[in-house]
Amino acid sequence: MIILTIAWRNIWRNALRSSVIMLSVSIGLLAGIFIMGLYKGMIHSRVRTVIDTEVSHLQIHNPEFKKELDPVFTIDNQAALVNTLTKYKEIEKVGTRSITQGMLSTTTGSAGVQINGINPDLENKLTLLSKKIIEGAEFNFKKKHEIIIGGKLATKLKLKVGKKLVLTFSDTASNMIASAFRIAAIYQSDNARLDERTVYVLQDELNELLGTNNAAHEIVIRLKSDEITESVKQQLKIAFPNQLVDSWRDISPETELMVTTVDLYSYIIIVIILLALAFGIVNTMLMAILERVREIGMMTALGLNKLKMFFLILSETILLTLAGSPLGLLSSWIILSYYNKKGLDWAGEEREVLRSFGFSNIIYPEFPIDKLPTIMAIVVGTAILSCIYPALTALKLEPSEALRK
Repeated sequence: MIILTIAWRNIWRNALRSSVIMLSVSIGLLAGIFIMGLYKGMIHSRVRTVIDTEVSHLQIHNPEFKKELDPVFTIDNQAALVNTLTKYKEIEKVGTRSITQGMLSTTTGSAGVQINGINPDLENKLTLLSKKIIEGAEFNFKKKHEIIIGGKLATKLKLKVGKKLVLTFSDTASNMIASAFRIAAIYQSDNARLDERTVYVLQDELNELLGTNNAAHEIVIRLKSDEITESVKQQLKIAFPNQLVDSWRDISPETELMVTTVDLYSYIIIVIILLALAFGIVNTMLMAILERVREIGMMTALGLNKLKMFFLILSETILLTLAGSPLGLLSSWIILSYYNKKGLDWAGEEREVLRSFGFSNIIYPEFPIDKLPTIMAIVVGTAILSCIYPALTALKLEPSEALRK
């Protein structure tokens, strides 16, 4: 306790120098925690986009369809399977899609696309398709062969609402089918890559062209909670062993990779920032020791052993570092709380860059309260690392020589 008291008093012998270091620690923590909170908000936003507007929680396919992408591989006993799924208390909504790969052609060019045959009412509940529409309107059931395309694809091929295009694909008998469609609407999601390669048509019309009757290639499942995804997946795999059951993690592995690695990247950034600050702390402690050479010599001559001297220097360094932490933590909490409510709205080129990676242009950072113990451990580790050289310098001083200075 006496060592801590002496260490605290020694810090304030040069208040200005110590205050600069404390402020530097505060700013470093603010920067590191803000980046960590921004990453956390981005990942949370990406996961919500994947679940709410892209793939939902779970999907069921014919195992062969995922391997070959051949429309002949529809889901066996689809109607009975869907009826069974609706009885699960954990499941909120179930929908089906017919899917095929094809070529979209116009007078301005062509592009490979995935053609999703959908039931508009169910699709709106599963992926909020109607809310993504930026031009035109939803399907008009009085009109035939309407299509909804992505904004990225529309820009690439210079397409507008009302224009005609041709979809070419293979049916279940491996015959080439070419059918004209008119653009009913253009949608824009938070995933530019998805917009460029995915188009939507009515499921009944696509089934008729494919020759699959009322069959589907994909069953989409929306759960009542994110936390039960894996448990429900295992239940369905046991209940339907002949079907392929995937979660959003399986379907979007890049998102799962982001979730598992973002914490590591955040910690690396904080370590880099604090290591840069460590040089300033080392310099400050070294100057403090050189200014107190006679005092250190006197304390050593009066019986203060090397271990206690080391702990004195260590205590000064840790206190100096920790003293700046509360301001850094408080300021980061205030700023992140503000932007968590208001959101960071990226504009211009930054918005397009985010969309190209599947992120929303509005990010809601989150204060990483669950990471605080690790952050403070890194701060203390930085202090310990910073005290080693100044402490060794103090321990090398001979009492007789120090007292002469």
